[in-house]
Amino acid sequence: MKKNIFFFILLLTIGIAGRMLPHVWNTTPILAIILFASTYLGKKHSAWLLFATMGISDIFLGTYQWQIMLSVYTSLGLACFAGDFIKKHKGIVSIIATPLVFSTLFYVVTNWAVWQFSPLYTHTFQGLLDSYTMALPFFKNSLTGDLVYTALFFGLYEAYVVLKNQPKKNILMKDVQTLVS
Repeated sequence: MKKNIFFFILLLTIGIAGRMLPHVWNTTPILAIILFASTYLGKKHSAWLLFATMGISDIFLGTYQWQIMLSVYTSLGLACFAGDFIKKHKGIVSIIATPLVFSTLFYVVTNWAVWQFSPLYTHTFQGLLDSYTMALPFFKNSLTGDLVYTALFFGLYEAYVVLKNQPKKNILMKDVQTLVS
């Protein structure tokens, strides 16, 4: 339980800092945090983590049209269900495929919402294509960030687990045994 609280607070802090500190557009650790949390803390905790991270940081960053915000929160929220898949198919393929899928979903859903609910694009098929085309640089950044952050979170955690489960080697004791013999 204490481990879960520690991870929750750590991930919340990283998520808020990742949105608040200067960064390349759309390269925040939010999706990676949600994928990681849904895998190791469960759906409920990852959902709470998502809404706490986004809600707190949005207080400082500002809000925008509620329909577009809803598309952002919803498309990220769907990643809360990915943990079961990742646990069942744990490996490099799932760690790469999952952020690819959810980054693409985020791109499709949120840019449709921008086209639909903002005055930036005409409400024609060409306007929709323009919305997706203009967002390609942001998609490239988010996809890159999501892949890097996901690999980082899962890789560091798995390295920690491996190192933690290694038999303890007491170097000092080995030196003492060498001296005695």
